[in-house]
Amino acid sequence: MSNRTKNIIVPIIAVLLGMLVGTIIMLITGYDPVAAFGALWNGAFGDSYFTGETIRQITPYILAGLAVAFAFRTGLFNIGVEGQLIVGWLAAVWVGVAFELPKVIHLPLAVLAGAAAGALWAFIPGLLKARFRVHEVIVTIMMNYVALHVTNYIIRSVLSESSDRTELVHQSASLRSPFFESLTDYSRLHWGIFIALICVFIMWFILEKTSRGYELKAVGFNQNASEYAGMNVKSNIIMSMVISGAFAGLAGAMEGLGTFGYAATKGGFTGVGFDGIAVALLGANGPIGIILAAILFGSLKVGALNMPLEAGVPNELVDIIIALIVFFVAASYMIRMFIDRISKKGVK
Repeated sequence: MSNRTKNIIVPIIAVLLGMLVGTIIMLITGYDPVAAFGALWNGAFGDSYFTGETIRQITPYILAGLAVAFAFRTGLFNIGVEGQLIVGWLAAVWVGVAFELPKVIHLPLAVLAGAAAGALWAFIPGLLKARFRVHEVIVTIMMNYVALHVTNYIIRSVLSESSDRTELVHQSASLRSPFFESLTDYSRLHWGIFIALICVFIMWFILEKTSRGYELKAVGFNQNASEYAGMNVKSNIIMSMVISGAFAGLAGAMEGLGTFGYAATKGGFTGVGFDGIAVALLGANGPIGIILAAILFGSLKVGALNMPLEAGVPNELVDIIIALIVFFVAASYMIRMFIDRISKKGVK
């Protein structure tokens, strides 16, 4: 069996194993798995409203997954997607609130502000990695907390005087779509899904069709060989983190300009950036795989809200299933060994 086929089969087996173990847990704890999964499906795709909400949830998952995957494909592990998302959210809303411009200028400006803020936040660990060999995992984890508390301070002290949230962004900077709302019974589905899909193409194009992408991947595979070949290793490390951060910042911009329309103080992390790690892992860090993984995770997250209502099952069980899926993806080596043994027996 070819490696390409294995790369397709392994995530599917991981999902099925996660669902299977989740079913066993439900049976042990006295819940009806058939009713639970039925409620999950209905909560994700049962009517137009839930379908719209699912697609809306898929949007930031795609971008967060791209952020993690881009860094990983170039030899880096960007754990700071959550923080980059938060600063991107704030920057996009700030531009959306502070200016009144024609929509053709204002909306792209706000979206680009989110991307730029995420890129700037990722530039710092990229620079420290390139210049001083500081491991990006440590720096990005720390910067998640810095992003959370700094943005909370800015919202409280700069953007709002008497509340814990900003004003709504101007219509000229909003991604909301009355057309999509009418189609999906006034869900929060917005134009951001198309931006996310365009970014999928951008990631593929950069990594597979440009010389810069070739250099980024080469540096990720072997820095010494890349330097010997004349590539600027330090600038490529920084560039990789900046592009990864831009994707993460865009994920925040989608939330700020589309889903909510404002920025509010947060008692904790949104979780989207951390879920992006799971999306990238399940999607094997490939563009199409990330879309499929984001569809799965978005469906699970939105559908889980219906499980307590329709089946009396705690929606925390979905988090358990997601954790199990991630575990089996992380343990893909064992799945690959099993597939190899089955293949060898079939040949004999």
